[in-house]
Amino acid sequence: MPTLKLTDQQVTELIQQLPPAQQRSVLMSLAREAASRRQFRADKAESELRKLASLRGRNWELMSEEDRETFVDDLMHEETRCTS
Repeated sequence: MPTLKLTDQQVTELIQQLPPAQQRSVLMSLAREAASRRQFRADKAESELRKLASLRGRNWELMSEEDRETFVDDLMHEETRCTS
């Protein structure tokens, strides 16, 4: 199947030509896909944080929300100190 190359404006104009119910369907489909990608990134980030915590002798599961925030904050500042 050939791939069609369209600009954002062209895609918008095509969607605007659809009846309102189909426009909503397109929007809902795009929103579900975006949510799925967001969740994938969040899961991957949490997995990496679990590994980092373990490498530093911490258990992510046993950490309170406040401890997790402090841990992430420390990681961010650690990176900043290394690159400054």
